[in-house]
Amino acid sequence: MNGIMEAGSTPLAPPQAHTPHVTPDADCDAFMRDVYDQYGPLLVRYATRLLDGDWHKAEDIFQETAARAWKHGRSLGARADQIRPWLFTVARNLVIDHHRARRNRPLELMPVEDLDASWDSTESTLTTHAVLKALRELNEQQRTVIRLMYSLECSVAQAAEHLGVPPGTVKSRAFYAVRALRKALEKQGVLTG
Repeated sequence: MNGIMEAGSTPLAPPQAHTPHVTPDADCDAFMRDVYDQYGPLLVRYATRLLDGDWHKAEDIFQETAARAWKHGRSLGARADQIRPWLFTVARNLVIDHHRARRNRPLELMPVEDLDASWDSTESTLTTHAVLKALRELNEQQRTVIRLMYSLECSVAQAAEHLGVPPGTVKSRAFYAVRALRKALEKQGVLTG
């Protein structure tokens, strides 16, 4: 044949590859509504558990999962039985990526030069002195959790990882530590009860 077709002959068509069912845009919109309505709350709860209670980050994970579902909406829309496992796998992988990124990027402390100039005022110096005095009245465990969560601004999950305890224990310790700090400041007359 050498590139010339004889009259009446039909060209050989390449074998048809299995293409996923392509859905129109209206179906894609309906697909995304279903993702949000049916799987949104489930995925947020799932991600929250994997993120040690960090609900805000879990919402971010769900949004990214939904965005990826939207990108693959045409192929996923045809496989209704595989949507749920696909969404949960994507969410789990995003959480794993988040944990890896946090582990690879340790917390950075603010340089002294970046502190607000008002820090040197007399009032803040007196307040700092009163807080430091009140902190000395707390036990080591209470001081540590306050330092992690309020001075270093660690999340509950980060503090739990640092201390080697469950997130619920960190929340409980933080609650009692702040309560003890408040009592110590009230005893100094800095706060009123």
